[in-house]
Amino acid sequence: MWYYVVSIILLIVSVIISLTVNYSFKKYSSVYTRESGANAAQKILDFFQINDVQINSISGNLTDNYNPINKTLNLSTNVFSANSISAIAVSAHECSHAIQDKEGYPLLKLRKTLVPIANFTSYGSYFVILLGLLMDATNLIVIGALLFSIIVLVNLVTLPVEIDASNRALAIIEQLNLVEQKDMKGCRIVLRAAGLTYFVALASSLLTLIRYLSIASRHRRKD
Repeated sequence: MWYYVVSIILLIVSVIISLTVNYSFKKYSSVYTRESGANAAQKILDFFQINDVQINSISGNLTDNYNPINKTLNLSTNVFSANSISAIAVSAHECSHAIQDKEGYPLLKLRKTLVPIANFTSYGSYFVILLGLLMDATNLIVIGALLFSIIVLVNLVTLPVEIDASNRALAIIEQLNLVEQKDMKGCRIVLRAAGLTYFVALASSLLTLIRYLSIASRHRRKD
C-alpha cells in the first residue's frame, strides 16, 4: 500500500516539476540577449580551447545534450537559434559537460561507462523479474532487482554530474559576460528548475528498486 501512496506523491511532484521547468524555460525564452544559444556555445568552447566538439541543431523541446562518445553538442531548435536567457543557460550547461569531458571529470567518465550497461539491464531486469513472478522463483526476482540497481546507480551518478554542470554554467555565463548581470537570476532559475528533474528520476528509480526487493522478500518468506 505504501508503494502506491509514495508513487502517487512522486507522480504529482514529477508533474509539478515538469510544469515548472517548462514554465521557467518559456518565461525566460522571452527575455532576449545579444547572443544566440549556438553562438554562446561556440564562445564557451573556444574560451576553453575545445576544438573537437561539433555543435548541432536537433529537433524537439528541451532535448539538448552533450554526447561524449561522438563529441557533439546537440542543441534543440529553440536553444540553437534563439537569443534568450533560457537558450544561453541551456547551451552553457551542455558546454559544461564538454568541459567535464575534457578535464576527465571522474563521475562523467563513470556515467559514460555505466549508461550502455544500464540500457541493456533496463530491459533485462523487467524480463527476469516477470519470469521470476511467473515461475514463482525468488532468486530470479532478486537477480532482476540487482540488474535494475544499475539504473539507480546511473541516476545516482548523474545527479552530481548535472549539479556540477549547472554550477559551472552559471560561473561561465558570468565570466564571459554572456548576459547582463540583472539577467543572471533568470539563468539560475532555469538551471535549478531543470536540475530538479534529476532528483525525481533518482527517487523514482530508487522507489522501483525498493518495490522489487519488497516483492522478492515476500516470495522468500512464502518459500
